[in-house]
Amino acid sequence: MKKILIVIILILYSVSSIWAKNSQKGESQKPNILLIFTDDQQWNSIQALGNKNIHTPNMDRMVEGAVVFRNAYCFGGNSGAVCIPSRNMLMSGRNFFRFDADVLRMKANGEKPRKAHYTNPDWPTIPKSMREAGYETYFREKSGSANNPVVRTQFDHFKDIHQVNALRTGRPAQGIIDDAIQFLTTERNPEKPFFMYLGIPAPHDPRWSLKQFRDMYDEEKMPLPENYLPQHPWDIGSMTIRDECLEKWPRTEDAIRRHVFDYYSVITAMDFDFGRLLDIMEEKGLDENTILVFTSDQGLAVGQHGLMGKQNIYEGTMKVPFLVKGPGIEKGNSDAFIYIHDIFPTLCNWAKIAVPEGLDGISFHTILNKKEHKTRENLMLAYMDFQRSVRDERWKLIRFPKIDKTMLFDLKTDPFETNNLAENPEYSNKIAELIEKLEEEGKAQGDTVNLFPGNYAPAKFIAPTKKLPTAFPAGGLAPEDPAYKENNLKQ
Repeated sequence: MKKILIVIILILYSVSSIWAKNSQKGESQKPNILLIFTDDQQWNSIQALGNKNIHTPNMDRMVEGAVVFRNAYCFGGNSGAVCIPSRNMLMSGRNFFRFDADVLRMKANGEKPRKAHYTNPDWPTIPKSMREAGYETYFREKSGSANNPVVRTQFDHFKDIHQVNALRTGRPAQGIIDDAIQFLTTERNPEKPFFMYLGIPAPHDPRWSLKQFRDMYDEEKMPLPENYLPQHPWDIGSMTIRDECLEKWPRTEDAIRRHVFDYYSVITAMDFDFGRLLDIMEEKGLDENTILVFTSDQGLAVGQHGLMGKQNIYEGTMKVPFLVKGPGIEKGNSDAFIYIHDIFPTLCNWAKIAVPEGLDGISFHTILNKKEHKTRENLMLAYMDFQRSVRDERWKLIRFPKIDKTMLFDLKTDPFETNNLAENPEYSNKIAELIEKLEEEGKAQGDTVNLFPGNYAPAKFIAPTKKLPTAFPAGGLAPEDPAYKENNLKQ
């Protein structure tokens, strides 16, 4: 009897050991996930996506073999610093209307409210879900208040990078990529899959790059945006916010060429260090089991429609580059409507865990595996209480509730939104149809703004006669700036 018990114990021990090994193997077989999240990068600022005027050899490498989402967007912002709600929507999978509602709840309950552009850290978040799925989580991001400070600490490894200092080196991604390479090569736990979030601080201003990158461009020959205007015709809200004060009014062609020169140069400088990261991943074989997601918090106007910043919901500002590649993902293009905050539920699918309840984001996993070609019929955009928009596969309506202005664009024939059809009575039925869609979308998303409130403000915008003070230098650094001299001494 004693021998039989010993045999049973040995069998049970063997079975449990095999189960434990298989369980550990299952964890390690989950794909690593690398999310690169740039700052203020226009959707068409990668050469492989059709822009022949920009040099991005390493982002072009990312495009190779990737699924390119052609209609990926930031939902918008409830703050002039759109990068803040953008990042918090990413981390929470919820739109910013939910943040607003939660702050009102806190006030009604007598609680001290947090900033309205922050997500509630007690809600499900990307780092909490990925850690629960067995991932080692890693965070590098620009310093300041872009991500809820509590959410940052939910990562296993987290560190802020001083944004302006990083931008003034002339290689804005260098510090973050240095740290990422160190983690991948010497610090990570090889027994666990990793989730790595790299929040790159460029091409946000101040835009400065080393001479080797600036020399790739001729400032006088830089292309103007297809929808360049010296000044926006209306006051659409936030017209003299710091981004808009980066250039005086009216915006001249020469001035916009200089800004585009700075913008493209710093994107190329950023791209250089992406190459170092891709090389290390290939050298270590990590690329074979890593899903790469590349996108940005939102775009930027840089002269489009007479605007400079991100406080608008035109295509050039809210549409973002969006690439996904990795094991089991077949190269292709998708015109499906997706938001940045769709990333959270998709990560859960890749990590083989349940998607938390209450998210606004919709996983695009079914698009990647070709079970569906879209997850939405329409797409809504919003900026504070100044602007609302809805679009379908062809038409886009923008509504400015405070000044009683409406715009209508046929994106099929007018992708850069230069021909406003709203003044043409032939399109009155289309406008009514899209207004109805916008109201439906707003209700579903939790919007409380009245599209036709009455008591409208004057629409006319009277531009200041000179540039206003800004927090950062405009465009490239001035020759008297110490960083200018320091970088030029390095050449």
